[in-house]
Amino acid sequence: MTTENRNLILAVVLSAFVLFGWTFVSERFFPTPPPPARTAPASTAAPAGPVTPGASAAPAAPQVISAEAAAAAAPRIAIDTPRLKGSINLAGARIDDLVLRDHTVSIAPNSPPVRLFAPSGAKNAYFAGFGWVGPGAPPANAVWTASAQTLSPGKPVTLRWTSPEKLVFQQVISVDDNFLFTVQQSVLNGSASPVSLRPFGYVNRTGRFDTKDQMNLHIGPIAVLDGTLKEGDISFDKLRDDGPQTIASKGGWLGLTDKHWLAALIPDQNSNIEARFTAADGDRYQTDWLKASETLQPGQTSSTTSHLFAGAKERRLLNQVRDDLGAPLFDRALAWGWFWFIAQPIAGLLGWLYSLLGNYALAIVGLTLIVRAVLFPIANKQYASMAKMRIFAPKMKELQEKYKDDKQKQQVELMELYKREKINPLAGCLPILLQIPIFYALYKTLLISVEIRHQPAFLWIKDLSAPDPLTPLNLFGLIPWDPPGFLHLGVLPIILGITMFVQFKLNPQPMDEIQAKVFAWMPWLFMFMMAPFAAGLQIYWIVNNLVSILQQWVLLKKYPAPAPAPAK
Repeated sequence: MTTENRNLILAVVLSAFVLFGWTFVSERFFPTPPPPARTAPASTAAPAGPVTPGASAAPAAPQVISAEAAAAAAPRIAIDTPRLKGSINLAGARIDDLVLRDHTVSIAPNSPPVRLFAPSGAKNAYFAGFGWVGPGAPPANAVWTASAQTLSPGKPVTLRWTSPEKLVFQQVISVDDNFLFTVQQSVLNGSASPVSLRPFGYVNRTGRFDTKDQMNLHIGPIAVLDGTLKEGDISFDKLRDDGPQTIASKGGWLGLTDKHWLAALIPDQNSNIEARFTAADGDRYQTDWLKASETLQPGQTSSTTSHLFAGAKERRLLNQVRDDLGAPLFDRALAWGWFWFIAQPIAGLLGWLYSLLGNYALAIVGLTLIVRAVLFPIANKQYASMAKMRIFAPKMKELQEKYKDDKQKQQVELMELYKREKINPLAGCLPILLQIPIFYALYKTLLISVEIRHQPAFLWIKDLSAPDPLTPLNLFGLIPWDPPGFLHLGVLPIILGITMFVQFKLNPQPMDEIQAKVFAWMPWLFMFMMAPFAAGLQIYWIVNNLVSILQQWVLLKKYPAPAPAPAK
């Protein structure tokens, strides 16, 4: 293999190192300082409690209390579904108390369920609601009456509030077996005069999410408006730096996203809306939609139906919402990244294998074997070409020595040798180039798929989405000490480094001394680099290395290297 080809392969591998390793390195050793606090104008600030779009902010809550204590301080109706538990605050008709029954904070036996929404006044207050703008509209603290004490699938609850002007406002709230709320807003003009009103929905949060926004993982405000996915231009930092943003759209959706959890508003897809994103002092944020004004004559009724998705970003459910409600690109609420068109099919294939095998570790092994089978014809040519290069390595070395002072002639002679012996010097590059997007797609699948979160593999691997917990530095868990950072070198990364070393040993050795040293150290550098990554990703790479070793060994038997020439 020529120096140029070696450089190309080296560049590809180092690019992969930058692609997957820089995020970890930069966050661990070069953390971004928090943005300076800024005071938003009162006319655009998002309050601790909900605010009618366009109105001024209410003051922040004076103290922080537990979510349970905040929920107990207001009149409520219960939310009870197979996957959700919580309540609706009748003061403001806020959906502000939600926990996810089948998702826990950690893998500990006594771990509490994940809390998604928390009432105003609690730490990281987070809630959603619906209302109207206009004369006689319900204020933020209006106390609604409820038709039932519990909201559950198949049993909707009607909230009603009547203004002094005899405007009757009503919200019929229903919920399915998963995480989708349907809200039918209606208003009856019982007054003697015409009235103009604008319905809206909002999601409000105090504080950012624990997961930080990253180069390849968006956390914070998210929307699809007029068919365009919007992430970076409405991020937390952008709203702080540039102020509120308002975007007109027909249909679409908007909300706030964490790595695994989502609160998204889905208005009527046939309605023109005004989507707004705001930030305020106290680290508070709100996203809301506002429909066009409609004038109601006395005795006239107006209604609109919208939805709220509040729960785990399960791929099946996101696709279902996209298809059933026509919410454009709702599946892209998952941060698939650059290779989303590869990552989505791989996630689907992984889910199908899991349904067959019942274990995600086995599903990852099966995925690796399928990928290797698809790439087998290309990889076979690669290894055959590499094996032939081992045979003709002495001849190539001889040509390099013979024409060491004439690089152009050296390249011509080498190309003649490749052509004569049917050797493809680029054969080793294509499989590597094809593997990078597949590897990246699996990396994103393991990173963002809530289905794999807390899934066990075997023996000591209790969570495939987390790094290998055992390391020789603490005698594999016998010493109660967790090594910091990249020193936390687990068993799987060590196996990965060893298999990568064996694989490199089977390759033709570089003739350039510097390249030979770089390739000799690369397995051990990758061993440390992969240590903080998900165990599932390490399993994929180990199995991939083992298949490569087997394939190379078979082809080396087919194309044995010649015996070394006797010493002169």
